[in-house]
Amino acid sequence: MATQQDVIDLEKKLLDRQEKLEAKLESLAKEKAEVEKKRQEYVKKLEGASHLTTEEAREQLLKETEKDAAAMMAKIIRERADEAKATADAKAQEIILDSLKHGALQFVPEYTVSVVKVADEEMKGRIIGKEGRNIRAFEQATGVDVDLDEEGIIRLSSFDQVRREVARRSLEKLLKDTRVQPFRIEEIVNQTREELERIMFQEGEKLANEVHVYSLPADLYPLLGRMKFRTSYGQNLLVHTLEETKIGVHIAQEIGANVDIVRIGCLFHDIGKILEGDGSHVKLGVELLKRYNFPDPVVNAVWEHHEDKPFSSVESVIVHIADAISAARPGARYEDLEKYGQRLTEMEQIAKNYEGVEDAYAFEAGRELRVIINPGKLDDAQTVLLSRKIQEEVSKALAVPGEVKVTAIREFRSIYPETTVV
Repeated sequence: MATQQDVIDLEKKLLDRQEKLEAKLESLAKEKAEVEKKRQEYVKKLEGASHLTTEEAREQLLKETEKDAAAMMAKIIRERADEAKATADAKAQEIILDSLKHGALQFVPEYTVSVVKVADEEMKGRIIGKEGRNIRAFEQATGVDVDLDEEGIIRLSSFDQVRREVARRSLEKLLKDTRVQPFRIEEIVNQTREELERIMFQEGEKLANEVHVYSLPADLYPLLGRMKFRTSYGQNLLVHTLEETKIGVHIAQEIGANVDIVRIGCLFHDIGKILEGDGSHVKLGVELLKRYNFPDPVVNAVWEHHEDKPFSSVESVIVHIADAISAARPGARYEDLEKYGQRLTEMEQIAKNYEGVEDAYAFEAGRELRVIINPGKLDDAQTVLLSRKIQEEVSKALAVPGEVKVTAIREFRSIYPETTVV
């Protein structure tokens, strides 16, 4: 065991060590103070030489560092921009082609005539009836023209595809019915109309479900289904809507846009074409969506898909592009070139028939008519009235898709003295 003397010796050693440590700490503190003093002297010398305070020097150093960093960032951005330019066209083509692949559908141009086959000419006789009373009752009940001249078929003609579809279905039922009489014709036509209303609801629900849009107000399904019986330049509106929606959704997914806005915007972009009312299909569609409280981005996508209003979002641009791709691709739409030219000529002629019109030109595939007014014959008020009259006559006289815009130009120039060219 340690003796008392050993404990005393150990305490002395510890005290000596503590004294030495304290002495070293004191020495280090003095050296630190000396170093700080010298540092302050050097700082003052540097400030005097540079004519800058420490804060000013720090700020200048930061600016220089930021400048170097900005230059480096700009270089990186330029390199990335050059790389993006080099690959942008190829990437855009890849996205569009892939989108077209997703939107590829069976597509057959539709016209204004439906054909019903008949087994023999005796059937035609039953449809015509005594002194033609059955065929007259049929045309009156359905509102379509019936052509029986060609052997083996009956042609039904009408610009209204709903009427034509009612007539086609009704005629097929009558061909199987032995009681072909005027009252029976009216009964079958009425039944077929009710049946077609149910079919339009089902078709609308099917279209919405196919593009993954659910829980719509029930009133909208028959409107969507009505697209099945509406065409534009031979392109079926329901098929066009389905194709455009698939294309638009795929583009939105590829570039990271809001898919839901694009999906609903594409689905309803042409809904105005099957609505009755004044104004373009864009205006009618926007009014419908607002009435059902659709979100503003969806309303804007419909409003802007023909650039009636400047684009407000990337989703609106996608709806516009998808619509253009579906409508403009080869084989999507069809119109006889001769009839197309004839219609434009007739539009211009209608305007030229009015007094005070010097010339007229049809633009935008017949959607706009520009009229040049003789300023000596009509004043401003008469010009406004004339443009309205021309618009009303053109809309009534010609089957022009959508609303016709009439622009009347009246310009009066007075030059004095007149310039004489020698």
